[in-house]
Amino acid sequence: MAMLNNLLLFTLTFQLLFSLHVSLESSHTTGDASQFRKKFLELAKTPEVFDWMVRIRRKIHENPELGYQEFETSKLIRSELDIIGVKYRYPVAVTGVIGYIGIGEPPFVALRADMDALTMQEGVEWEHKSKIAGKMHACGHDGHVAMLLGAAKLLQQHRHVLQGTVVLIFQPAEEGLGGAKKMIEEGALKHVEAIFGIHFTNRVPLGKAASRPGSMLAGTSFFEAVITGKGGHAAIPQHTVDPVIAASSVVLNLQHLVSRETDPLDSKVVTVSKVNGGNAFNVIPDSVTIGGTLRAFTSFSQLEQRVKEVITNQATVHRCNASVNLRPNGKEPLPPTVNDVGLYKQFKNMVGDLLGEESFAEASPIMGGEDFSYFAEAIPGHFAFLGMQDETKSYASAHSSLYRVNEDALPYGAAVHASMAVQYLKDKASQGYDTPKGFHDEL
Repeated sequence: MAMLNNLLLFTLTFQLLFSLHVSLESSHTTGDASQFRKKFLELAKTPEVFDWMVRIRRKIHENPELGYQEFETSKLIRSELDIIGVKYRYPVAVTGVIGYIGIGEPPFVALRADMDALTMQEGVEWEHKSKIAGKMHACGHDGHVAMLLGAAKLLQQHRHVLQGTVVLIFQPAEEGLGGAKKMIEEGALKHVEAIFGIHFTNRVPLGKAASRPGSMLAGTSFFEAVITGKGGHAAIPQHTVDPVIAASSVVLNLQHLVSRETDPLDSKVVTVSKVNGGNAFNVIPDSVTIGGTLRAFTSFSQLEQRVKEVITNQATVHRCNASVNLRPNGKEPLPPTVNDVGLYKQFKNMVGDLLGEESFAEASPIMGGEDFSYFAEAIPGHFAFLGMQDETKSYASAHSSLYRVNEDALPYGAAVHASMAVQYLKDKASQGYDTPKGFHDEL
């Protein structure tokens, strides 16, 4: 009887240990998303990761590069990916980089950061001010790159929890040159089922995020027109055909396209932001150049047509000629940025779990545009704002010469990126995702 009891005890003990081993192995392989979210934020705030992101961000800020010219920025990204052991593809869309972390098989989820700067003179005096005259990172793209690299570091260190593959998209030419569209054309979204993007904002407090389902940002378009008359002495206007008067009439009448031709419940914007003509007080110029932007959440092809008609017809009324360019300097129109409802819910739940339910805010639609819209048009996408406002400091809005990034926001961005990727892949796995074979070429 004693031998039988000992045998039963041994058998039960063995089964218990075996079950515990399987449970631990499963936990090690798949991980717990909630557990790793908290760990990601803790790690992102450590000096090792935080100081590293700050150094990267400042180096990029000192050396701003315009769209499709981000060669040094791209080189820095590739160097850091090499150091942390992340494989990548380059070049994509001239200067773009695409990194891969995970098993090299579906599901694939993408995280995106833009890289380009703006043609602006920096007005902030600090140690790491732009070293390139007339160029500045005034939209936070330097910070976007730094926090996506931070996410790459976190994900690479915990790649054993990834139940799929994370695609890191470092995109050139977001500022009006269609970099996202070109990356898609060159295969950036190959196998990718969903994509997430984050943008800094000074309108949301530090440590909080904001988003909304459906239409998030407006579609954008641009225009430029040259109105030509006949110049002459300002004291004898009867011998001239004054393009200044014609241009003034154009500017005023363009405002009627929204106030009198647009449904008040359908938000649209027509803004003339550039008027150039003449260089003397007593000379009527031969021509005046105007330019501006259009914004809409619905199609603005009709609005573009009406802009062209108003400019040409008003010029004719004042005996002038007008040429209208709806793609000035190669600026492509952008579709509206529309967030997938399912991804929005995932993001909201993840932020609530990571930062606390009070740390998520429902965003209002914004008439600003973003070429992330190309990605979200091609596959389900989600775009969110990450707060950086501090009650003790003032942060200027994007595209201001006084724009600054609150570097304390970098860890939040890195953790949100990494957490969202892990959560998306975990949810896919829980749905019984059938993983095809033969995708390891990506890694």
